[in-house]
Order: sequence, then structure tokens, then C-alpha cells
Amino acid sequence: MADAYTGFDEIYQAIRADEQNRDYTQRGIDPLYTASSTSRLVIIGQAPGRVAQETRMPWNDKSGDRLREWLGIDRATFYDPSAVALLPMDFYYPGKGKSGDLPPRQGFAEKWHPALLAMMPQVRLTVLVGSYATRRYLQLPSSAKLTDVVHDCADYLPRFFPLVHPSPRNRLWMSRNPWFETDVLPRLRNEVAAALRK
Repeated sequence: MADAYTGFDEIYQAIRADEQNRDYTQRGIDPLYTASSTSRLVIIGQAPGRVAQETRMPWNDKSGDRLREWLGIDRATFYDPSAVALLPMDFYYPGKGKSGDLPPRQGFAEKWHPALLAMMPQVRLTVLVGSYATRRYLQLPSSAKLTDVVHDCADYLPRFFPLVHPSPRNRLWMSRNPWFETDVLPRLRNEVAAALRK
């Protein structure tokens, strides 16, 4: 499927026209992601939140503020597709569940990510945010503990950098794992800076 498209706009229109996304398209909701042929850093998260979908800006919330702080980059760089691509595991807000937002739809990333990534030959680093992206791209079993994967982040470099989700609800996790702030975040910022360097 990755070879079937000749440009980003063609992929975008194909996503909108996909039967799987018909309900969103009929409601005037377009897929939410950013990508460019010159993107050097890719950030793969879960799915847009409600605020992100309403404002048409991925990571446009407190989690996004925290993620940018972790990465060591400002909003202008973060939202510049020529440098940073934002590819969630689902390009649409999946709705609310009992304990937060619903997970991204199964098979969505497998269907659309390859075509988009094939058009980004300059990618140097892919940051995987949360368990869905991490398990998919690192091909981990469901039994793998994200804490252990993040702790061993160096094992997945130079291609991938796994992270926990930057949700404010993860403050307790951070307090229980002080190595994340002292060891992981400085390495993350160094890797991101190297990836974005022209």
C-alpha cells in the first residue's frame, strides 16, 4: 500500500474517503496529523484528544505542553512539519471511555503509517509515546511493561525512543521512577536535538 500513493495530499484524501472514517468525514472532521518529506523527527502517540480535534492542533493540551518540555523544543518547532511529523496511532478522536479516552482503533496505524513514512526519507528519530505506539513499533508482547521499556530506552536507539504518556496523571509514576527525570529526559533531549540539527 505504501507504493500506491504519489504524494501527501493523495494519502490525505484517501484517508478521508476511507469507509472506516466515513462517519468523521460526514461530520466535517478531517484526519489530524502532520508530515513532510523533510521531517527529521517523528512523534507517534495515541490518538487526538477532544481539544486537539476541535482546535485542529495535535497535542494542544497540558500533555502536549509537558511533552514539548520533555523533548526540549518549543511550540514553533513542534508544529513545523518540515522538522517534526506528528503521527498518532489513529488520526481521529476515538471518544470517551469509562476511564479516559478510548484507545486508537486497531489496524489504523498499520493501514496508513507505512505510506506516510515511506515519503519521509530524512527521518532520524521516532519518539514512541505510550504503550500503543511502543508495542506496535517495537513489536513487543502485551505482557511487556512500559516502565521497563522506557528504562531501557538506549536499547532501541538510534531509531526509536520509547516514552510514557506525558499526561498529568502520570505524576505519581514519575515520583516512583526518579531515574526518568535524571537519566531518560537528558538523553531524550540530546537525541532530539541531534535529529533536528540541520
